[in-house]
Amino acid sequence: MIVKVCGMRDAANIREVEALGIDWMGFIFYPKSARYCAEVPSYLPTRCKRVGVFVNAGIEDVVKHVGDYGLQVVQLHGDEDRLYVMNLRQALGAVDHVCTIVKAFSLSKPEDLQACEPLVGFVDYFLFDTPTAGYGGSGKQFDWSMLSQYHCMTPFLLSGGIGPDSRADLSRFEHPCCEGIDLNSKFEKAPGLKDVAALRKFLKEG
Repeated sequence: MIVKVCGMRDAANIREVEALGIDWMGFIFYPKSARYCAEVPSYLPTRCKRVGVFVNAGIEDVVKHVGDYGLQVVQLHGDEDRLYVMNLRQALGAVDHVCTIVKAFSLSKPEDLQACEPLVGFVDYFLFDTPTAGYGGSGKQFDWSMLSQYHCMTPFLLSGGIGPDSRADLSRFEHPCCEGIDLNSKFEKAPGLKDVAALRKFLKEG
């Protein structure tokens, strides 16, 4: 099970969270986010994969961040379509970067899952999140039961309001394509600053 901790930017906090043994660490490059990472921290993780989170960003901007941060995963959290993904892969390949690509979708009803279908075979993972007025960061959990109607083969990560008290819900949730969880605002002391003790306790309970 992939454990991704997102919304990082403080070097000391990055070191502490990395030491917990997580798999992916996310950096948000959306200027309107409270967790926006405006500059490269003085320390970047070396033991987990670096994930860049983008919202309707220009492809050149994504490629630049991939190079500047040494990203191995690109998460698209806006309205990016199949053509965008194809062009992004081509642009990354032109500079010898190969990245895992994740496409996020906000779900309020089972019918929202239909938006995934055009991207099957073009992205490596989906990420399912709670709808918000902006893009992500709601701190609220959506109704996971609707994922019983997800029948694509593309694996996905579960996001949206997963917190210290979510272990029971996670233990009950089963889906053959669920390959990870995304942890963010429920494990924070402040936006962009994770509560390492709370994360450690949560991971130990898992």
